[in-house]
Amino acid sequence: MEFKVSKEFIQQLEELINKKNDSELEVLLNDLHHADIAEILDELDFDEATYIFKVLDSDKTAEILLELEEDLRENILSRLSPKEIAEELDELETNDAADIIAELSQEIKAEVISEILDVEHAKDIVDLLRYDENTAGGLMGKELVKVNENWNVLTCVKEMRIQAENVSRVHSIYVVDDENRLKGRLSLKDLLTSSTKTQIGEVYIRKLNFVNVDTEDVEVARIMQKYDLEAIPVVDELGRLVGRITIDDIVDVIKEEADKDYQLAAGITQDVESNDSVYELTKARLPWLLIGMVIEIVASFVLKGNEATFQKYSTLIIFVPLLSATAGNIGVQASAIVVQGLANGTLKDFSRAYFTKEITVSMISGSIISFLLLCYHSIMYQQYLVGFAISISMIVVILFAATLGTLVPLFLNKNKIDPAIATGPFITTTNDVFGIMLYFGVANLILGF
Repeated sequence: MEFKVSKEFIQQLEELINKKNDSELEVLLNDLHHADIAEILDELDFDEATYIFKVLDSDKTAEILLELEEDLRENILSRLSPKEIAEELDELETNDAADIIAELSQEIKAEVISEILDVEHAKDIVDLLRYDENTAGGLMGKELVKVNENWNVLTCVKEMRIQAENVSRVHSIYVVDDENRLKGRLSLKDLLTSSTKTQIGEVYIRKLNFVNVDTEDVEVARIMQKYDLEAIPVVDELGRLVGRITIDDIVDVIKEEADKDYQLAAGITQDVESNDSVYELTKARLPWLLIGMVIEIVASFVLKGNEATFQKYSTLIIFVPLLSATAGNIGVQASAIVVQGLANGTLKDFSRAYFTKEITVSMISGSIISFLLLCYHSIMYQQYLVGFAISISMIVVILFAATLGTLVPLFLNKNKIDPAIATGPFITTTNDVFGIMLYFGVANLILGF
């Protein structure tokens, strides 16, 4: 059953903290999952959160650190000595420890590393810190189980027992040569069913998926998602096995990418959260609002240039908001599907078949909307030619919006720009200007004004 933080539970904790009843606090929290405790600490002030953190054992608090909000984690770490931080990192896998250290200042970072008791663990952490955080090298952990292709099954089992002591979860057994170059993977079934004298080189599976240390994290996520992998090995430029990436790290990448795309689609130009400062939130949101304002001013000039037309055909102006909204929605829908296809790999580049399909869908949708609009206009205003002009204009504008919504994300993706930016204000504001121009252009051809 999922744990839920209640006001009563928080009050109980605060009372125990005030009384400094450490034993009761331990009893109350020890059976909870580290993610639940992290959620609880986020509800407390910094002093109370730090107090509880110091009461609990390091094997639990180490995991809690990873789940905390960034500002709270930073505050807690600032109240710990380098030795205390090192004790926490000793309990974590190398990739998680590297993530925590990366948040520290350069001075504190060096002190913490020097305090880590396990020298090999410290060396692995330092090695991971040299990789960009958005690459496979920055995601991977050093903990894995590997065997040599020249070993027999008996030797393999002995070595695996030793290695497994430092690995929390064994997803795969990797096979390497004498130079530590990745050769394949070993099936547990083949290991158990083979003779103890059988050479590993005779039974291991040579075909496997792997990534390079410089592979981008989103590409790693795509590969693991495509092949339904729980873990994937990482190799360096020489093909040597240097680490592995597990599914829990990839889930974080997918979530971060989804959050970023959602914000871009909303016209937010940088990563922000609800607890960020007013300045940061404004800086992230204002640019697209200003761009939209400029574009809409251009649209207002188009409207102003057709003032005489409004006097003669007054109903034309009535349907401008409907036109803008419909075109914007069509464009956003089209771009959203393209962005989704680019993200999951089902659409890699311009496809004539897909483009034709999208235009067909938009044509059908536009025709239905235009027919209903024609009927409504004819009944309400009895201006049949004007209604016809509005309806045809609507179809043209919808087709333009669909074309823009389909092609712009593909263009941005081809030029290494995140296509998610095309699903928000960019499409809607662009459609407003060109849509209004097309609207009056087509209406002019039909009505002759």
